[in-house]
Amino acid sequence: MLEGRHYQNAYVTRNRDKWLERFPRIATADTILTHEGTTPVMTPEGPGEQTCRLAFIWIGGLQYELIEPVGGDVGIYADALPEGDALQFHHICMRVPDWTDFRARVDTQRYPIVLEGGSDHLRFLYLDMRETLGHYCEYCWMHEAMWTRMGGPAMPA
Repeated sequence: MLEGRHYQNAYVTRNRDKWLERFPRIATADTILTHEGTTPVMTPEGPGEQTCRLAFIWIGGLQYELIEPVGGDVGIYADALPEGDALQFHHICMRVPDWTDFRARVDTQRYPIVLEGGSDHLRFLYLDMRETLGHYCEYCWMHEAMWTRMGGPAMPA
């Protein structure tokens, strides 16, 4: 199940701040945003919360997300952490225009949902597509105002 607009490559690390310092040495970022917080999520084991330190680095039309898992239901990230504080590729993310329509199709496809969460302004889920693509695929929907706050570029017509 591949659909939507691919806008993000995501990486896990044990040291987000180290990579926030290094990224400007390898590319000119249009926008850099950080976030630390706890998010309610649903996993195959049931409801829970995850706490992560995040960075969102926009370079052109692509966002690089850096994820440092801190606590709670962070196994999807912690299980992929490399030794030391290197970066490890984790997933891509696609933005979908209609969550209700997309979510109905998710229930009919073969890839398992391994994480889901969100709010009235932003919804997300991860499909385990590792057997096919070698990584997870995240899908998200958000209001335009949220997209703009996250530094997202104007969508092409």
